[in-house]
Amino acid sequence: MYEHMTYEAILERMLNRVSNSIDKREGSVIYDALAPAAAELAQMYIELDINYNLSFADTASGEYLTRRAAEFGVNRSVATAAVRQGLFYNASHALMDVPIGTRYAIADLTYTVTERISNGVYRLTCESTGTVGNEQYGALLPIDFVANLARAELSEVLVPGEDEESDESLRQRLYDTVNEPAFGGNVADYKNKVNAIAGIGATKVYPAWQGGGTVKCTVISSDWSIPSSALIHEAQTIIDPSINSAQGIGLAPIGHVVTIAGVAGQAINVETTLTLSGDVTIEQVKADIEASIEDYLLQLRKDWANQQQLIVRIAQIDARLLTVTSVEDVTDTKINGSPTNLTLGTDEVPLLGTVNANG
Repeated sequence: MYEHMTYEAILERMLNRVSNSIDKREGSVIYDALAPAAAELAQMYIELDINYNLSFADTASGEYLTRRAAEFGVNRSVATAAVRQGLFYNASHALMDVPIGTRYAIADLTYTVTERISNGVYRLTCESTGTVGNEQYGALLPIDFVANLARAELSEVLVPGEDEESDESLRQRLYDTVNEPAFGGNVADYKNKVNAIAGIGATKVYPAWQGGGTVKCTVISSDWSIPSSALIHEAQTIIDPSINSAQGIGLAPIGHVVTIAGVAGQAINVETTLTLSGDVTIEQVKADIEASIEDYLLQLRKDWANQQQLIVRIAQIDARLLTVTSVEDVTDTKINGSPTNLTLGTDEVPLLGTVNANG
């Protein structure tokens, strides 16, 4: 808005207001007197332009976007801690119980035992918030002494940890709230309530799926994987804990019977023939090939809630394989044995299966 208010433009305007009978050349008294003021004014216009943009939702960022969104009741989602499953064994390799509240370490992370699931199987909560708590697997080192404990293992992710919501995500939620107002159990209302649950990444809502008053919400976890049964149970408890009662005990309106379900995974097995440069072998680029395909499938999973059905396209796989260093050409690509695109079910998402690349 103030791009034209540069130091040079401001100084010229100031000098034009001075009589031509006075020396206005660079180095003169009047020039040296006006130049610092022009520089300060130019800086002021720069800061004014920045603050002007921070006042609008489409250009605001950080704290200013948070405050702008809060005016419409949309609050930035804070980082949450991952909840993991822990397995504990004694010297006889049998599962054993451990005290609630004991702490265990892996890499630079610490997990605390918070709830017993079954004999020797517990819920562990990461003491660090964010997606970092989803990443580690394997042996845990006890921080507190636990009698008879021989081995502790960190296994599946029950509720994925989430990083603080990004500016773009918050901005989009603000737009959705303003453009599609949530009210009294409409689709937008269900999406808002279910997506706000820690560990949920996106939701598809099916109104009246088994007749009037019934609602089905299919969800994908916030790390864009298949949600665990524990996460589904937690979401069900929050939305409609006494399913089929329609008593409005949870967040669902009175008269609504809500079923929470998770997406199903469809393994994507890729077979292709590659032309490689120089003396490069398939084994040398195999990890990069798998990573490029997985990145494509991840993008599809992130877009699942916005599509009626996902389509895994051979052309997209070929395009990504061509970005891998040393891959010069791609031919005869097949998905699950077929040379055609694969259309998934309404509640299916693609997961990387096997990758067979021929050279």
